[in-house]
Amino acid sequence: MSLSNSKTPLLDRVNLPADIRGFTDAELKQLADELRAETIDAVSMTGGHLGASLGVVELTVAVHHVFNTPRDRLIWDVGHQAYPHKILTGRRDRIRTLRQGGGLSGFTKRSESEFDPFGAAHSSTSISSGLGMAVARDLVGGDNNVIAVIGDGAMSAGMSYEAMNNAGFMSRTRLVVILNDNDMSIAPPVGAMSAYLARLISSKSYRSLRHLGAELAKRLPAPMEKAARRAEEYARGLVTGGTLFEELGFYYVGPVDGHNLDHLLPVLRNVRDSKEWGPVLIHAVTQKGKGYSPAEQSADKYHGVNKFDVVTGVQAKSATKAPAYQKVFGESLIQEAERDSRIVAVTAAMPSGTSLDLFAKRFPDRCFDVGIAEQHAVTFAAGMATEGLKPFAAIYSTFLQRAYDQVVHDVAIQKLPVRFAIDRAGYVGADGATHCGAFDIAYLGCLPDMVLMAAADEAELKHMVATAAALDDGPCAFRYPRGEGVGVVMPERGVPLTLGKGRVLKEGNVVALLSFGARLQECLIAADHLAARGLSTTVADARFAKPLDTDLVRRLAREHEVLITIEEGSIGGFASHVMHYLAMAGLLDNGLKLRPLVMPDIFYDHDKPEVQYANAGLDAKAIVATVLAALGRTQLETPARA
Repeated sequence: MSLSNSKTPLLDRVNLPADIRGFTDAELKQLADELRAETIDAVSMTGGHLGASLGVVELTVAVHHVFNTPRDRLIWDVGHQAYPHKILTGRRDRIRTLRQGGGLSGFTKRSESEFDPFGAAHSSTSISSGLGMAVARDLVGGDNNVIAVIGDGAMSAGMSYEAMNNAGFMSRTRLVVILNDNDMSIAPPVGAMSAYLARLISSKSYRSLRHLGAELAKRLPAPMEKAARRAEEYARGLVTGGTLFEELGFYYVGPVDGHNLDHLLPVLRNVRDSKEWGPVLIHAVTQKGKGYSPAEQSADKYHGVNKFDVVTGVQAKSATKAPAYQKVFGESLIQEAERDSRIVAVTAAMPSGTSLDLFAKRFPDRCFDVGIAEQHAVTFAAGMATEGLKPFAAIYSTFLQRAYDQVVHDVAIQKLPVRFAIDRAGYVGADGATHCGAFDIAYLGCLPDMVLMAAADEAELKHMVATAAALDDGPCAFRYPRGEGVGVVMPERGVPLTLGKGRVLKEGNVVALLSFGARLQECLIAADHLAARGLSTTVADARFAKPLDTDLVRRLAREHEVLITIEEGSIGGFASHVMHYLAMAGLLDNGLKLRPLVMPDIFYDHDKPEVQYANAGLDAKAIVATVLAALGRTQLETPARA
């Protein structure tokens, strides 16, 4: 297509941010419109985080125009709003591979581009990492800028305030933080007056006047100097609303309309040119989904999307009729809560992702969204448990890692009955390594008195919710994967399981497959393939990693030649518990061929889940191959038992 017929003529001229630094302000506005259209079109083909990316289009253009990236370090907190950034930084030709196997990551990633100085997919890390970069710059005598863009949601995490407190203490360290505020109520109305004030207080003339006033105040007695400084801060806080940030040691500028380049550009230029400043915070007010009507009208549904039709906004739906694990959890918890008024639910800013939004509609006074604050969520739940409530903390496996000390110190040591609903266990497809739930079996299974379950299917999840509701003597956790169930018949309501007891689904006498979690269906398929080769196979569902069903493990070890454990977790998990028990019981001395199948000891990039499991050796084909290798056979007959 010739440039004259292109719908994106300015964007077509951009390969790197340096290409837009000579653009006029009018051209930058057109570029932003083209960039927004390109983002919508690309995400409609790949799925991904749409609303957040549309909300920062103008901000992305403005920052790359004003600052000298990549020499000036630009850090996007979380990274799910960085699609426009990727398009402008040499990755437009690959943007339609976003979140696909071998394609671009859905988040910022150091190995992907020099324009991604810090990888991020979990929130609230930008100010800390940016401060570290700024200190490193000062130590080596550099003069580049460091800019951290953080959303209002990420600002709800304690780590952000820890970093700001530290940055404010280092009052001479130059750091620019841009607060991308798309949902906060602290912002005064944004318009011409606030834009004028933002330009004024970031201008050189105002700063010079402020400096002169400070020098004059120093000539006054100490109490009067302090009073004058406080009066200036208070007056500025009244008109800008930035008192909190000023108290943390940041020079506050804003609020400014994050979609108005006439407002954004002068402020960014002022901040860029103010080398004498220490930490500064620019408060930019934006709208999620800006410029695309369906996303503007339903920000929650368009935060993360499947492929969709650009014209109608209708998202593609899964062909399966099985319910999603998340929905099964939410509905099961509602059933239990209807019978027990002590049940409460806690989420850390993921109500829809965990289906606790369903619980909140039914029990609005018993559901608590604490923001992006997993550490607080766990200890908050622990506090409720001390008073006789039954808290369910629904947190993704990868996010629970952020609260591990609280799990240990505030819950496990005190044997408090907090129930952890661990969502996104195992591989998570397009979200890649940062969201992969690989480690929770290992990091929870080592804690004394922790009950640890894994659901093999959606019906088992329903029973495990009931089990967790019935347990009242110490902490427990149950894990389940992302996505749809396997289509089993669902019980009307969950029934508490016998603690520490698994189940046998298929009996054999040569090979034993012991599954912990949602690989059970693959084990059943593998058993059929093995039977076709003359190998009689037992398939068992452990249900519990802790307490371990030692009777079942002992029987499988004694009555079979090969024992394979299968789990969606890292080294150090369920298989370690099984092997430890067998070793201590002397059951490895009789020639048992024991093989643990776990997630490989690598961080696995985004891909289709079925590809991830196949490559990890956790599908039926790999299970069969493991059995054959253990037996030293390729052409099989039924082996003789000693």
